[in-house]
Amino acid sequence: MGTAGIPPLGVKGRKVLIITYYWPPAGGPGVQRWLKFVKYLPDYGLEPVVYIPENPTYPLLDEGLLSDVNPNLTILKQRITEPYAWASMFSKGSTKKISSGIIPNKKKQSLTQRIMLWVRGNLFIPDARVLWVKPSVAYLSKYIQENSIDTVITTGPPHSLHLIGLKLKEKLDIKWVADFRDPWTTIGYHKELKLSASAEKKHKALEKQVLNTADIVLVTSPTTKKEFEALTNRPIHVITNGYDVEKITKQPLDEKFTLAHIGSFLSERNPKILWDALAELISENKDFQSKFELKLIGAVSMEVLHSIAEANLNSYVNNLGYVSHEKAIIEQRKSQVLLLVEIDSDDTKCIIPGKLFEYMVSERPVLAIGPKDADFAAIMQSTNTGIFVTYDEKAKLKQAILSYFEYYQNGTLQSHAVGLQQYSRKNLTGELAKVLEGVTK
Repeated sequence: MGTAGIPPLGVKGRKVLIITYYWPPAGGPGVQRWLKFVKYLPDYGLEPVVYIPENPTYPLLDEGLLSDVNPNLTILKQRITEPYAWASMFSKGSTKKISSGIIPNKKKQSLTQRIMLWVRGNLFIPDARVLWVKPSVAYLSKYIQENSIDTVITTGPPHSLHLIGLKLKEKLDIKWVADFRDPWTTIGYHKELKLSASAEKKHKALEKQVLNTADIVLVTSPTTKKEFEALTNRPIHVITNGYDVEKITKQPLDEKFTLAHIGSFLSERNPKILWDALAELISENKDFQSKFELKLIGAVSMEVLHSIAEANLNSYVNNLGYVSHEKAIIEQRKSQVLLLVEIDSDDTKCIIPGKLFEYMVSERPVLAIGPKDADFAAIMQSTNTGIFVTYDEKAKLKQAILSYFEYYQNGTLQSHAVGLQQYSRKNLTGELAKVLEGVTK
C-alpha cells in the first residue's frame, strides 16, 4: 500500500487502545473519524494502538484509504463471527443494503428483509457484531496488562463495541472513553428494527449502563450531548467530524450546472420537495432546462430513484454510483453546487453529516435540506458555506437554486467560507488529546 507523506510514529508516547469496527479498506463515512484521529495523535505525544476485526463484512470498500495508515502503527486483529456473513448466503443484496444503513420503505420490504430486520433488532442486541464482544475482552485483557495500556477508546456504531469497553472497565479498571459517532436508541433507523418491548428495554438499559460507566463520553453534535445529559452526569465532550488536507490537483468545474449529492442517499432522506422544485424550474426556465444536471455519487436507494423518475428528472441524472474517496473529492470539487440532505425528523437534528466538512473546504456552495433547528444548519451559517432550508420551504428552495444558477451563468458561483480551520482533522485531534490528558487526572 502507498504510504507517501506519512511520517513515522516517532517518539513512543503514552499508549491509547482504540477499538473500532471500521478501518481501511472499509469505505464510507464510518471509517474516516478514527482513521484521521489515529493519523494525528502521535503529533500530540500519544501512541495509538488499533484493534479491528480480522475478517469483517464491510458493505463498502475503498483501498485508497490504506494510504492514510501509518506503516509503523500497531494494529491488532481478531476473528469475528458475523450474522451478516451468514445472511448474505440467502440474500446478498438485502444484506449489503441493510448493513450499510439502506432500509427499504416499510411498504416495499420483502419478506426476507422484514425477517432480517426483526432478527437484527431482537436477537442481536445491540447489533449484529455482538458476538465479537466476549473473544475481544479475553484477548485484550491480556494485551492491555502486558503492554501497560491505561486508556481504552471504543467507537460506535456498531455500539456492541462499547460493551467491550464496558467489560474491560469492569475487569481491569482502566480509563475508558466511549465515542458515539451516532446516537444509539434515538438514531433514525432504530425504530425500523421491529423491536419487541423487551428488546427495546434492553437496548435502553445497555445504552444507560455504557453512558454511566465510561469515564468520558464523546459525541459529534450538541443535540446528542443534550440527549445524553438526561441519561448520565458523566463528562460529555463534543468533538465534531472534520476535514483533512486533500492533495488533489485543481479540477475544471463542470460545464453543466451540476447539483451533486455525494454519499449514501437513503430512503428516508428522499427530498420530494427538491424533486418538485427542480421539475418546476425546468418547466419555467428554458436556460435552466438546458444547463441543469443532477449528479449522484454513492449508493442510492430505489425509493429515491423512483421519486426522481416520478418527477420526470431521469434525463437530467448522472448516476456515478459508489466511487473511491479520492474520486468523490475530485467530483465534489468539480461540481457547481453540493447537495446535503438529512431526514426530516426530530431524531436527526443531532446528525452532522461527515461530508459537510469536506463540502465546506471544496470552495463550492452548499444547498442543504433538513429538519428545523438542525445542528449542521448552525455550522453552515457560522462558516458562510451555503443555504439551508427546511422541508416546508419550497419557495425559499427554488429561490436558492435560481440564485445559484444566476451566479453560475455570470461565472461568479463560488463559496466564501470563513472560520474553517477549527474543523481541520489535526485541530480536532488536538481537542481529543486534551480530553485524553484529562481522563487520567
